[in-house]
Amino acid sequence: MAWSIEGIVGGTLLGGTGLGLMAAGLVWKGRATRPFAPRRARRMAHRTYLRDLTRATDQAIVAARRAAGEGEPAIVTVEAVERLLRERYGHEHVEREHAAAALRRGFRQHGCAADCVTDAYR
Repeated sequence: MAWSIEGIVGGTLLGGTGLGLMAAGLVWKGRATRPFAPRRARRMAHRTYLRDLTRATDQAIVAARRAAGEGEPAIVTVEAVERLLRERYGHEHVEREHAAAALRRGFRQHGCAADCVTDAYR
């Protein structure tokens, strides 16, 4: 087997490129999990909060409808939405106004005026 100058240069370039990528990976390790911009991180946290608030509202409405007996209205409280948001989604601080607004939206969206009662309109 004869060594050629093109093979040596090509192998060196390929090996150098690989080592450069590995060094870049060591330097920037974890950068993908940390946000590059604090403003973007706040925006994503707000979107997550709104999504979780909507899900907690839907779950509270469904749970209240299941718990209601035959012919009696389902009682959905703002406190139930707040509790679900804390327990299931890990949001420590939940404002009552946000939970009440989400519950009012959920009431309109799910047509709850006929078979549900809430304290979200106080």
